[in-house]
Amino acid sequence: MKHILKFSLTISLFAFIFSCSREGTGGDATIVTFLKHHGSPIKNHVGYPDTVYVKFNAKDAPSGGLSKYDTYFVGEVGEDHVHLPGLKWGDYYIYGCGYDSTVMSRVIGGMHVKIKRSERKKEIDTDLAVSE
Repeated sequence: MKHILKFSLTISLFAFIFSCSREGTGGDATIVTFLKHHGSPIKNHVGYPDTVYVKFNAKDAPSGGLSKYDTYFVGEVGEDHVHLPGLKWGDYYIYGCGYDSTVMSRVIGGMHVKIKRSERKKEIDTDLAVSE
């Protein structure tokens, strides 16, 4: 009987630990994304603010276009970054688009970002290379 109780407790603890959801919103981490075109930051414009799309639990871009992303965040006018607040730890694929006024062109790019468990309550700065 004692072994059955230990076994049941072990299985319950194992299930509890691995059922804690990772990737997604509802966490305390913030990714701060700086869109950079040829190393220069892209500022948010009134008519074309930088936008960062986020796919949860992903290391690669989803196929099927922007509708396949789980959420998106829009930058504030005049700032050179976009805040992605309230994320849990785990893997994310981010895809950013903005407008580079120096070349008068739309710029886009994407990358994988991992929030480690130890970073789950921190702000993580990320440079996202974008191109025409």
